[in-house]
Amino acid sequence: MKKAGLLMIMLLLAFQAKSQTAPNKYWIQFTDKYDTPYSVERPEQFLSERALERRTRYHIGINEQDLPIDPAYTDSLKKIGVTVLNKSKWFNAVTIYTTDLSALAKINQLSFVKQIKSVRSAESPRQTVDKFATEFEPASGVAFTTDTTVLQYGQASRQTGMLNGHILHNQGYQGQGMVIAVLDGGFRNVSTNPAFDTIWRKNQVLGSWDFVRNHALTYDGHSHGAWVLSIMAGNLPTQLVGSAPKASYYMLVTEDSGSENLVEEDNWVSGAEFADSVGADLINSSLGYSTFDDPSVNHTYADMDGNTTRITIAADIACSKGILVVSSAANEGSNAWHYITAPADADSIMTVGAVDSSGRYAYFSSTGPTYDRRIKPNITAQGNMTAIVNTDGQVIRGSGTSFSSPLMCGLTACLWQANRSLSPMEIIHAIESSASKANSPDSLYGYGIPDFGKALFLIQGVDPVRLDKESLFKVFPNPFSDKLTLDFYSHDRQDITIDLLSISGEVLCTRRTQVGYTSINSIEINEYQNLPNGVYFLRILTKTSRHQQRIVKISE
Repeated sequence: MKKAGLLMIMLLLAFQAKSQTAPNKYWIQFTDKYDTPYSVERPEQFLSERALERRTRYHIGINEQDLPIDPAYTDSLKKIGVTVLNKSKWFNAVTIYTTDLSALAKINQLSFVKQIKSVRSAESPRQTVDKFATEFEPASGVAFTTDTTVLQYGQASRQTGMLNGHILHNQGYQGQGMVIAVLDGGFRNVSTNPAFDTIWRKNQVLGSWDFVRNHALTYDGHSHGAWVLSIMAGNLPTQLVGSAPKASYYMLVTEDSGSENLVEEDNWVSGAEFADSVGADLINSSLGYSTFDDPSVNHTYADMDGNTTRITIAADIACSKGILVVSSAANEGSNAWHYITAPADADSIMTVGAVDSSGRYAYFSSTGPTYDRRIKPNITAQGNMTAIVNTDGQVIRGSGTSFSSPLMCGLTACLWQANRSLSPMEIIHAIESSASKANSPDSLYGYGIPDFGKALFLIQGVDPVRLDKESLFKVFPNPFSDKLTLDFYSHDRQDITIDLLSISGEVLCTRRTQVGYTSINSIEINEYQNLPNGVYFLRILTKTSRHQQRIVKISE
């Protein structure tokens, strides 16, 4: 009897060691959703109207993966005496908490339990840098200025201008109508910080939740999420204006800043599923996972293949639901590990590395490629001495890919705003194609530093190669019968003169108009409809240049 009892204890201890994702926390996966009360024919039961609109826009069907977990299964676990923490409908699994080893044995005997997820040991434990950015200094000096911006970026001028992000903002693309879910480790003082007054006053905060503690978010946790959010949503004109100041936001805590356990990936999965259900367009994830407090569950470089870790698989699933995930590459560049971490290895997301204010590779930025030799990071942005707002409302500078990621995420939201019909992968491709190393990507910069001015042209169907230093001049239709449309690209807001000339050079008609900041200005011309049929010249005069094109008037 004593021998049998000892054997049972040993088996339970071995079972516990192989199954827990954090001390006393376990990942339980179910076999099916056969008896769930939910149905793919009634998706409004578990997806918001906005989420359904996103699925419709990108022709994404509702399937069994979208169905919530069968509540009878979770109820059965609760009756055994365990606490159900987070749920995952995508993986048909739950995270539970229990200190009772016999409860695990009972759960393992349930017919609908597929497995208590075991984890694989790494070859050897590795040392890693702080998972959050750790270098800070007071902000001073503005390295980049432009007189063609409508927003007063202050200390954020250089990081925005390096990407030509002001081009989007100048044309009115500042994130309106876009929803960004920020998955992070805490949002200290966001409810009182003056940098966020605008998003509270204008109802741009749509919701929040703490998936670590499974309760409503309080604003007294870690500061990392607040720093990240300030890069996108901060609005302190002349001090710092973020990359998507008019977007709407969800603040979701998935990272336990006091520890590093595999359960945080499970929290992330739940956060991503929540973002999907409420209709978020983008996820910013300035988080990365490779080593843990328990070295036996460490990831290996071989795991960075885009198909192994739960968080990476979930990031790709999010994309399949129409969400564009932006992830920091991680801060391992100067370590022996040096590679990207999960979920940055996902193949359907945008992974962001870091450069300094001069566009040079930042020594700490994690490198690629993925284990299966894909290009990572996808692109890079300023993550070394990035302007952020601290929890007291002061602009400071911090370093880490944690900060290059939200800079990119905000501008990506603004770009996508200009053409919502494009899928997440089409937006990522446009950004990559606009970048400085688009034709020669590598493991440090990826496709390089994006140019959002070029990316905007790409998603509007304009070839940016045709742009010269001054203008793009296009007239259509040509020949015309009644009215013309003139597309004119301008690097500045300026007054221009549009002249109609006869074949002999006589000025027949003149119009003066103002064109906008760095944008294609589409101008309709209706005053030529009574002209005799024939050949004419359309001339544009700016303060520094002259452009002319032959046009033909015909009868209808």
